[in-house]
Amino acid sequence: MRTPPKLSDLVARRGFLIGAGVAGAGAALGTGLALPGGSGRAVAATAPPRSALMTAALGTPLDDLPDAVREAREAGPRLTGAAADQAARAAKAAKGLVPFLDPLPVPRVISGRKGELTVTMRSARVRLHRSLPYTRLWTYEGTHVGPTIEAKRGSRLRIAWQNDLSGAYPLPAVRVPFAYDPELPLMWDRPGREGAGARADIAELPPWAVVHLHGAVTGGGNDGWAENAVLPGAAQLAEYPNDQPAAGLWYHDHAMHITHLNVMTGLGAGAYLVRDEEERRLRLPAGDREIPLVFFDRNLDLDDDGAFTGDLLYKGIVVADDPYELVRPFTGPFNLVNGVIWPHLDVEAGWYRFRALNASNNRPYLLKIVDEDGKELPSDAFRLIGTDSGLLPKPDPVTGGVPLTPGERADLLVNFAALRGRRLRLVNALPEPGARPDLLEFRVASRAGHDTFVPPQRLATSFTPVDPPASAPERLVIVTPVYPKDPELWEMEETEAPEGKLPIDGIVQIEDERGTVRTFRRVSATFEDPVRFTVAAGATERWRFLSLEKSAGAYPHPMHLHSVAFQGLSREVYDVSSFTFFELPGGGYGAGTSTPIRWKENAPLTAAEQGPKDVISLAPAQLITVGATFNGPPGRFMHHCHVYEHEDMMMMRPFVVQPEAVMKLAPHHGHRPHA
Repeated sequence: MRTPPKLSDLVARRGFLIGAGVAGAGAALGTGLALPGGSGRAVAATAPPRSALMTAALGTPLDDLPDAVREAREAGPRLTGAAADQAARAAKAAKGLVPFLDPLPVPRVISGRKGELTVTMRSARVRLHRSLPYTRLWTYEGTHVGPTIEAKRGSRLRIAWQNDLSGAYPLPAVRVPFAYDPELPLMWDRPGREGAGARADIAELPPWAVVHLHGAVTGGGNDGWAENAVLPGAAQLAEYPNDQPAAGLWYHDHAMHITHLNVMTGLGAGAYLVRDEEERRLRLPAGDREIPLVFFDRNLDLDDDGAFTGDLLYKGIVVADDPYELVRPFTGPFNLVNGVIWPHLDVEAGWYRFRALNASNNRPYLLKIVDEDGKELPSDAFRLIGTDSGLLPKPDPVTGGVPLTPGERADLLVNFAALRGRRLRLVNALPEPGARPDLLEFRVASRAGHDTFVPPQRLATSFTPVDPPASAPERLVIVTPVYPKDPELWEMEETEAPEGKLPIDGIVQIEDERGTVRTFRRVSATFEDPVRFTVAAGATERWRFLSLEKSAGAYPHPMHLHSVAFQGLSREVYDVSSFTFFELPGGGYGAGTSTPIRWKENAPLTAAEQGPKDVISLAPAQLITVGATFNGPPGRFMHHCHVYEHEDMMMMRPFVVQPEAVMKLAPHHGHRPHA
């Protein structure tokens, strides 16, 4: 086994769980500062190659990795003895849970009185499936998915998020080393602990929570800052102006370091619908025919006999332990809709409006509706009318499914009129081996309905595309590959090309479509680094997100900006093979480009991505540019990857919005400007 790298005596082996939020001394590798004992340039050794099996753990299908199975059979470890018996029982238990037995729960709708509302976080026991014991949860108002909050555009709503949580932390967590058996589902697609003991550090967590209203254009003091969480007996007070177009927002926990765990205790999601006159005039399906669909995946605990205990389980899979310990962000074998495993919904033979949300930690979805023969719903009966931050200018027929990475939403119209008496399935067309693709069964009434709804040809006539001027500020955010270190989020600034041999730690060169080479240097890489991006209130900017991940099939990074809506402007594909990790003279690994990464081609944006968004999917080796006008209240906000484990392990950065006149008075380089 490879000897762990050292930074003299400062940086020891990282031993770092993705999601634990405690990077230890290893975080110093990402600060962009000069490291002791070295210049930041590479020495001869480069990082060890990543195995094909580890690439599979990042989301790349095994079918695309012919070396993965060979590696597993040659190197192991194969499950044997008691571990093999436990894994087999776990796979059997998962298959024994029958789908479509439970009705889909529809969250109740609440709104404020005189502009005020209290939402209570409290403990509850609920059933996730009729064949399971009751599950202990921490919830919003006692249900696995919180109540739907409705608000009117322009009417302020003050919410007291009251913390009345109690009891021990309701989510046992384990960490187990990755072992592959071609005869069984992958470890993350099996329930149970795989023989590992529950983590004491997780069991000791207090009920410390903070609510972020995702997509809300609000001031920094009301945004749910991750470190401003509250304990039982206290309330988080927030005011939401609702001065934004009709949209499907949502609320969820955002507590520093433990979001990936808190959301799985039951504090994962509730819809928040902003209504306005433009939406009302469209007379879209409403009441019983407007239904939120909140998707997330979970795992379940088993007892020593292989029976379900009712408890949820956070199972972290260690996919590498050298030179650093890397743990796969969570996915699980059971898909839940509105907090129930594989439910069903009785529908009339007419039009429905579904407000879809991916509230998973890590799993992407590609939503398709199929009949008993696997045939997809025709596009004239399945239309996308809105995305994260509001309605599209016109409906977009769904022809290849609806992709949703964590945090993304889709406003959907579905017509069941021609499907009387049929049973349809809503499925995830991106399943992993062993994971059931089913999400929800629609049971269409046999009688013809009396539906007079006609889908409008135009939707948001007020929609104005963002068109940043050539002089608009430009931000570059880079996401580094997984392995040999955890992925990092780097904020970059343009600089002069360095002299001497590359690579240099934190230096990335990019050759664009015109052959122009630009050089960027890392200026921040952890949440604690100083603020580097300060935005003038009302300004329109370009934000560019670049993934340097090389595995084409790896899960995308959902990139999220707080308190602003943006629109996709372009997607480009790059050859990122020249980005490399290398040993530094003082020990440890640096990363940078040995030659410029090179533009390969432009790729299309979807209709949703060109509409109003607050999360956008960043696939490997892609550069996505979005345009945003920061016309909301000023304050201190965050941008981050919406894979919860990633944001908790510091792929999250603060940015500040200030009035331009204030920015002009800011000290520069330690000197105050003349008054």
